Amino acid sequence: MKKQVLVIDNSKAIRFLLQTVLGDHCRVIAASDVFSGMYWLSKKNLPDLIIVDPSIDGVYQWDLVEQLTSSGLYGDIPVMVLSSLSKEETSKKCEELRVSSFFLKPFNPLDLVKSVKAILSSKRVMAENRLVGI
Repeated sequence: MKKQVLVIDNSKAIRFLLQTVLGDHCRVIAASDVFSGMYWLSKKNLPDLIIVDPSIDGVYQWDLVEQLTSSGLYGDIPVMVLSSLSKEETSKKCEELRVSSFFLKPFNPLDLVKSVKAILSSKRVMAENRLVGI
């Protein structure tokens, strides 16, 4: 079964790009706003990775990322940020909020695919280690 990646981004072009480049490797669920993404999560869907823009409309900057990384329900799901903010701010906030990885817009899709594969692979290894008690 393919891993699931939830993408929450206002940009239709970014959502389409991620569905295209990640579609062979995982199932991409694309949400155009915070409400659609949170609605999908509220239906007991737990993706293997969440990719989000910290400046998405509908919430104050970084609030969604902070809610996801600090949540009791979603805190174990890796979060990747796609940001149009400065590198300094993005790096600082991602470190502070324990974000798995970040990319600045515009980004190289091939680098993003490699990062997604690495995150999903490390998540699988961590889950296997928990099963065998390591």
